[in-house]
Amino acid sequence: MTSNKEIHETCFMKEKCLKYETCPMVLVQNLLSGKRKILILWYLNYETLRFNELRKKLPDVTQKMLTQQLRSLEADGLIYRNIYPVTPPKVEYGLTELGRKIIPILEMMHGFGADYLEKAELSSPVQEK
Repeated sequence: MTSNKEIHETCFMKEKCLKYETCPMVLVQNLLSGKRKILILWYLNYETLRFNELRKKLPDVTQKMLTQQLRSLEADGLIYRNIYPVTPPKVEYGLTELGRKIIPILEMMHGFGADYLEKAELSSPVQEK
């Protein structure tokens, strides 16, 4: 059996991680890995959305993939699903308290992406006309 110390031996922050069975960084990677999980969380930060509204925001995702990603995020406690007893069924998705805690990380990722794009624009050669 592998000890907790052996599991975290290669971790950059191993002294802080030793008290956990799983490295927190591995956990976050598992929570966010998925075709569209980051974008789903990003869009739900601004408003509660219905399934078809999310689908419109993610036009290249299939219904099956979106359903899988939503179920996974719900199982992990990052989003909630409200089902209204009406015909046709109305289902809304939103962020849980735990899900809201990841938004500052997503905002930093957005900032990095914007900086990266600006630097890439500055370093790309100007096309001659």
